Amino acid sequence: MTALPSLIRSAIFSLGCVVVLSGCTYYAVRPLRPETTAAQLDARSLSDPELRSFMETNLHRAFIQWPPAQWDFDTLTLVAFYYHPNMAVARAQWNVAQAGIKTAGGRPNPTLTVTPGYDTTHNAGLSPWFPAVNFDLPIETAGKRGHRIAVAQQLSESARLNIATVAWQVRSRLRRSLLDLYAAREAEGLLQRQQAAQAEIVRLLEAQLAAGEVSPFEATQARIAQVNTLLALRDAERQRDEAHAQIASALGLPASAVDADLSFTGLIQPPTELPSADLRRQALLHRADILGALAEYAAAESTLRLEIAKQYPDIHINPGYQFDQGDSKWSVGISIELPVLNQNQGPIAEAKAKREEVAARFIALQAGVLGDLDRTVAGYRAALGKAMTADALLANLKKQEQTIQARFEAGDISRLEMSAVQLELSQSALTRLDALVKTQQAFGELEDVLQSPVGWINALELVSPGNATRKERKHE
Repeated sequence: MTALPSLIRSAIFSLGCVVVLSGCTYYAVRPLRPETTAAQLDARSLSDPELRSFMETNLHRAFIQWPPAQWDFDTLTLVAFYYHPNMAVARAQWNVAQAGIKTAGGRPNPTLTVTPGYDTTHNAGLSPWFPAVNFDLPIETAGKRGHRIAVAQQLSESARLNIATVAWQVRSRLRRSLLDLYAAREAEGLLQRQQAAQAEIVRLLEAQLAAGEVSPFEATQARIAQVNTLLALRDAERQRDEAHAQIASALGLPASAVDADLSFTGLIQPPTELPSADLRRQALLHRADILGALAEYAAAESTLRLEIAKQYPDIHINPGYQFDQGDSKWSVGISIELPVLNQNQGPIAEAKAKREEVAARFIALQAGVLGDLDRTVAGYRAALGKAMTADALLANLKKQEQTIQARFEAGDISRLEMSAVQLELSQSALTRLDALVKTQQAFGELEDVLQSPVGWINALELVSPGNATRKERKHE
């Protein structure tokens, strides 16, 4: 009889070991070494075969030549989605939120309690042992597990939409950097032409000064203008180099890796028509952060449902066994918390207040977007009008140049007058370039408010692979 408690202990111990060890996840060391990550960043390039696979998958076409001979804004955007570290952070945050769904769906484990006992005054012939084994089997009530899963799924959806928000920020920064590079390169070429025209004017004026035909003041003013143009040219060269480095940073690549032919298609002629109704609908209903805020509100509502459900206590079933000095005794108990002193009113009040806070932040977000939309639309239309005026002035000057060129070839005007017209034309071209760049900057700000240029929906699906959250919700 005395061997029975030992047998019980052995059986319980063996069962516990099997249950625990069968579900264990073992820790794997993954050290983070700065020198290794730095080397990986330096090794990034546009010729990476995995980048090629990523782009072919997302563009649904194969590259005959790799890397391509020319990179445009769309292909560079995919490069940024692939390499930029902020995208990796956003994806990792989504993975954390998805893991939260698994955590929320976990069921409470039963509890095993073993209570050994020994009677030092036992009667002869009876076992002195009276060990007891009790189980606690918790049963959640009022759908608490479903509410927890709903909260986790909605937070996961918000994290997924945040990937789209971050992707937009990455794209927007890349667009600004490309526009800066385009402006610097164009300005550099125009300033070189202007410098050549001013050099010719200075040469002619100095010859006339030597002949006493002009005053020293006129020659001095021409030389000052030439120096100023030279300084502006050097500044454009600096801006070109800085913009190149900014593009590399926007792509998540070292500057040495961005040695490619870049196309500025799409950054030259801005659209002239703005469908106001569609713009307002897109900005107020379909922005990623708007949808993310809606997911946060849904999570706040599910949290409130969960806290209300916690008013109803869970049930604990407590089967037990006791070996009492040779007798086997079985028992079954039921325990339940009595909500007489605390009915979870505090957490319910907090959840209600949190829901109101999230709703207020959502309305504030929409109001801010609406104000930004009105401002950027007005700014873009004003910039577009200025650019159209600059285009008309430049076209008029080009006509005048043709007329002056014909008169110069006919000998009606001097070379100095011809050079002055060329100088005026180059200055007008610089003015037109400035107006065009500001128009594109205003258009970029408008796109930032909309978070949806043409073709963006496709890119959004590529960045955020999933209707995974919706599938998981349906599965649940």
